[in-house]
Amino acid sequence: MTYCIGVMLDKGMIFASDSRTNAGMDNFAKFCKMTVFERRGDRVIVLLSSGNLAGTQAVIGALKQRCVAGDAAPNLWSARTMFDVAILVSDAMRDIEQRDGEYLEGNEIGFNASFIVGGQISSEPLRLFRIYAEGNFIEAGIDTPYFQTGETKYGKPILDRVITRITPLADAAKCVLVSFDSTMRSNLSVGMPIDLICYERDSLEVQMRRRIHDGDTYFTALSRAWGEGTRQVFRQLPELRW
Repeated sequence: MTYCIGVMLDKGMIFASDSRTNAGMDNFAKFCKMTVFERRGDRVIVLLSSGNLAGTQAVIGALKQRCVAGDAAPNLWSARTMFDVAILVSDAMRDIEQRDGEYLEGNEIGFNASFIVGGQISSEPLRLFRIYAEGNFIEAGIDTPYFQTGETKYGKPILDRVITRITPLADAAKCVLVSFDSTMRSNLSVGMPIDLICYERDSLEVQMRRRIHDGDTYFTALSRAWGEGTRQVFRQLPELRW
């Protein structure tokens, strides 16, 4: 399992992903699920991946290979819009599924790879997409400022109560980390390290990026303060009258 979040705000974007993979009860490993394509002054594209690790890595590998090939074929460096980027990711997913799908089905394993894709290209505003395993996708809008993928249910309540398009980047980053803390407390298949990016609108470069490991001082303090604050608020709730 995994947990990834992409948030689109008026002032920028937040991206976060965990690093735990699970291939059985006794086979946990760590892999980065965040991929960044950055050309300063031109574009920042962030991919968050979930699903079968071999499938997601194959898709990312195909995207990188097409970037190396240059303008001979459409690629993430030549894409004119983030919509074009979403199509390129979708096409790569379908290419890998077409290549591997028959063999996976023969072993009762389906192709399962999905992505959150967001960022900014210099000619347009911020955009954020959720791409499903079938290759179709949806785009975030005013009423939908964030996308999750993976183990979403434990972290969603705090996001729904805090995140709006006008939320400051600093507050959104804290909210995202609290959602990870809640998820990791309730599901062992989501775990450290957490990869976190805070992207400022129109900067066209990644200036704030951090990997949060077990025992991180800030995350530990945040988790403790959130837990204590929640208990304090709970004690102040009005009593039920029977």
